[in-house]
Amino acid sequence: MSPDNDKLDKLVSESWRARDTRDQGYRERAMKMYPHICGRCSREFTHTNRNELTVHHRDHNHDNNPTDGSNWELLCLYCHDNEHQRQLEAHQGNTSTGNGNSDTATFNPFADLKSIIDSKPDKD
Repeated sequence: MSPDNDKLDKLVSESWRARDTRDQGYRERAMKMYPHICGRCSREFTHTNRNELTVHHRDHNHDNNPTDGSNWELLCLYCHDNEHQRQLEAHQGNTSTGNGNSDTATFNPFADLKSIIDSKPDKD
């Protein structure tokens, strides 16, 4: 390997290590601060599966980590991926809500599920 590649490898390695250290800091603080529940789908997490819970930055700036946690929300992997996909589509001009505002999800497909289930007659 050339000296330039060694320097680049070292720089990339240090960058990844710094990012991991930063991420662990705010992740651990958020995990202590908030209940282990997804802020979108309300799925609950335990110690055994909490690695599937992510810290989402509301303003999408991973360097904005106020000590009060106001820029964070805990999202499961699926909701977190969905949020970033919607943000990407919004930047590309592909909004599905029709109102041009796709920063937060507004549709809840399960909102009326309990009343639907309760209104079905028992089949005993």
